[in-house]
Amino acid sequence: MGSKKTQTKKSEYFKWVVFLFVLSFLLSASLNYISSIVSEKLPITISFVLLLIIILLGILFDIIGIATTAADEVPFHAMAAKKVKGAKNSIWLIKNASKVSSICNDVIGDICGILSGSLSASIVFYISKNSNADIVFLSLILTATVAALTISGKAIGKYFAIQKSYDIVKISGKILSIFIKT
Repeated sequence: MGSKKTQTKKSEYFKWVVFLFVLSFLLSASLNYISSIVSEKLPITISFVLLLIIILLGILFDIIGIATTAADEVPFHAMAAKKVKGAKNSIWLIKNASKVSSICNDVIGDICGILSGSLSASIVFYISKNSNADIVFLSLILTATVAALTISGKAIGKYFAIQKSYDIVKISGKILSIFIKT
């Protein structure tokens, strides 16, 4: 038999996994719905802009997730003592780095990857429907471009996140302080 503390940790972990499942489902469904509506009703150039925004959003949240795991919380305690806006939120981000990283890197990052794939497919379908373009070639080019942008962007972002973790967490804490008071 496990101790009560072990059972509590398992229960908290299970709740966290359920929370991630629900969050992932709701975010994915709503963002996919929005991008589908937008890609159907707006010009193809707007769909390409939306695709780029989704890719950049995935990279940005990957940077935030990595920065929170790499940052040192000590400088933020001094800032919090001086009542600097966002310092307490930055401390919270760092203390919860594994959860923040899960949400930023896994939930939002993966959803952005899935959305960029489905939006790419919508763009290919739209172009092939309205032209004589080769659907296989078009799909290959767009998929490869999206993958290359995402992977290279995240690689650059990881380096930047580690090198500038303090600044990234500080900015994230300030932004978070607008929505959540700690």
